[in-house]
Amino acid sequence: MERQLSETVTERRRFEVRPGVFDYAALPDPATVAWHLSFADPELFVAYGSPLLAQNELQCAEHPVLGSLRQALMATGVRARTIDREGRPTPVTVTGVQRRCVIDTLPNLAAGRPGGLYGNAFSHASEVQIRAATTPLCLPTISNILAMAAPSYGTGAYSREEIDAIARTAFTGFSAARCESERMGGPQAKTVIHTGFWGCGAFGGNRTLMTILQALAADLAGVDVVFWAFNDAGLRVAQEGCTVYEQERDSTSSVSALVDRIAARKLRWGASDGN
Repeated sequence: MERQLSETVTERRRFEVRPGVFDYAALPDPATVAWHLSFADPELFVAYGSPLLAQNELQCAEHPVLGSLRQALMATGVRARTIDREGRPTPVTVTGVQRRCVIDTLPNLAAGRPGGLYGNAFSHASEVQIRAATTPLCLPTISNILAMAAPSYGTGAYSREEIDAIARTAFTGFSAARCESERMGGPQAKTVIHTGFWGCGAFGGNRTLMTILQALAADLAGVDVVFWAFNDAGLRVAQEGCTVYEQERDSTSSVSALVDRIAARKLRWGASDGN
């Protein structure tokens, strides 16, 4: 169910920007519950068996039960979606998911993968290349997955309504993860969300804006964030987004006014990366 945005922004939560991609490493603090974002399609885990290997499909390949979950939901008549019929966000939380392997998608000339395996490159790779890039986890690790879909394929400057909808989706998802953390670990459990440039690949989202709005959602939902920015260029964009958010947040504590100020920056949609 969609959560309503709070009237004010109060406590500032930790928002740590890191280079690289999800590593699903165990947390040293047992009182903290970690969640890893699934950059989902409105159809939950819809492309897990396709020749594509973007973020969501890679996550399903490493956590194969996610594809089984989709099939099980559909077999029992449950709509496997992250957005309802009215277009409202319905993020999905999945706890206790076994990660059964690690797939290296980065370019590796020595291993015969000069273009890597990410995205559409996966469909052109041989079985030998894929097997060589895959490390089985004989003792699987356990992940908690938060699946939520970003808006897609917009053009021009983001409207105020689009920005509000993105903020609501992120707030709903982050709040759901926090509620699940507290259900599993008690009311004192802490929540950390591992995320990145959500909706900024195939969907063509603006990296700066999606950083800003996830920082806002984290503050409103009361969760900490580890933001994986991939490379140096991504780090610069994510840090810029954090700076912009801090500037606008310090200008007002009203969520409505803050969204207005963000919209006034006229940040523009990007282009799909084809993956």
